[in-house]
This record gives sequence, C-alpha cells and structure tokens, in this order.
Amino acid sequence: MDSISPASAALAQHGPLAQLIDMGGPVMIVLIAIAVIGFVTFVYLMLFGALYAPRYTRRLNHLIHQWQSSPADTRPEKVREQAGFLGCCNPLMHLLVNTMLACKGTANTTAVRETAVRDAQHALEPFEAPLKIIEVIAALAPLLGLLGTVMGMMEAFSAMAATDGRANASQLSGGIYEALTTTAAGLVIAIPFAALAAWVEFRLRRIHKVINSTLVSVFNVLPATEPQPVTEQSAVAAEQTAQASHSYDNADNPRFAHAAG
Repeated sequence: MDSISPASAALAQHGPLAQLIDMGGPVMIVLIAIAVIGFVTFVYLMLFGALYAPRYTRRLNHLIHQWQSSPADTRPEKVREQAGFLGCCNPLMHLLVNTMLACKGTANTTAVRETAVRDAQHALEPFEAPLKIIEVIAALAPLLGLLGTVMGMMEAFSAMAATDGRANASQLSGGIYEALTTTAAGLVIAIPFAALAAWVEFRLRRIHKVINSTLVSVFNVLPATEPQPVTEQSAVAAEQTAQASHSYDNADNPRFAHAAG
C-alpha cells in the first residue's frame, strides 16, 4: 500500500488535465473552461429540445385537416385535453389551439395574426441563447489559441534575449511548444462547436418553417363570421400591424423571421 500511494499522488499531480495546463499555460485553462461550458450548453440544448421543441405530430396533422374541412365543427380544445405529458410540453400544440380558438371567437384576424407571430417567436426564444453561446465559443477558441501562440513566442524570444542571443534549442523549445499547443487546442475546440452551431441553426430554421406553414394552413381557412365594417381607424391599425410585422421580419430577428404575420 505504501508503494501505491506515491504513484497515486504522482498520477494526481501529473494527470491529463495537469499535463494540458503545463503544456499550454494559463491560456489552456481558459480554453478548457469554455470547452466545458460549451459541452454543458449543448447537453442542456439537447435535453430542452427533446421536451420543449415545437413538433408537428400526427395529432396536430389530423387537427389541421379537420380545420381545413370544417373550421366551425373543429374542437381544438379537445386536443389539449387529451394531450399527454409530451403533448403538453409541445409549444406548437398550444400555438395551434390558441390560434384556432381565437379565430373562432373573434373576427379581428389582424390581432389574431399578431398574437400568433408573438407566440411563435416566444416558442423559439429559449433556443437562441444556447445557440449564441455555442457560436461565441466557436469564434473565441481560435482567438484564444492565437493569444497563447503570441504569449509562447514572447516567452521564447524573452529567453533568447536573456542570453544575449546565445539561447540553445532546449531554452527555446518550451515557449514554442506552448505556442503550438494552445493553437492546436483552440482549433480542436472551435471546429466541433462550429459544426454543432451550424447543425442547431439548421434545425431551428426547419422548426421555423414548420411553424410558419402550420399557421398559414390555419389562416387560409377561417370560420364564417359576421363581416365587420371597415372604418378608418381599423384600416390604420391594420396598416400599423403589417408594418410592425414587416419590421420584425427584417430587423429585430433576421435569423428566425416569422412570416405568419
């Protein structure tokens, strides 16, 4: 047992993490920290998306077909009552049910469209912050690796200056090795996170298209209601709503612009 204890202590002192820090210096600590943050963010995004991502299920498809056949006879509240745990976690189900009930309860389709656009935006907002964190890590890791390269080269030239230009290879190798190690570590972190960010953004764009196409299917078929007289105030309000929706599509959120409005 006494012979194993020194070996265990040496392994703890010179483990893989300690070796990485010794090779890369203080910049390597920052790189390891952002890699851990990125991994935790990705795991959270996957778990959250598995439960709360908008999903176009078979039951919602059947509800859309019922709505297109006969909006007046459609009972969207029954879909919400019969939904299980995963169904209740689906934002698209609540969005469809609320939009259909609003269309059946009021003739002001402009307000209903505006509410649907806002609810669709809220359904995607929880995924934008984790995606931004992954994108920042993918962009920041190579810069940190470059910073480690600069610091390592400065150390190498400082060792050369301390010996009046008579430094041997062993004195220069430490700084150069640190420079190359941090550069490689930055690229190793940046490449997979850049690929993950592109994949997550692609998935969010597909979800956005599903939400838009679903809302278009609802608004293309509206229940018969009594026509309301078009006044000057209602025309101005409709024009302002259309301008606000267009401004949101092009300025506020260019990545996930909603076309439902």
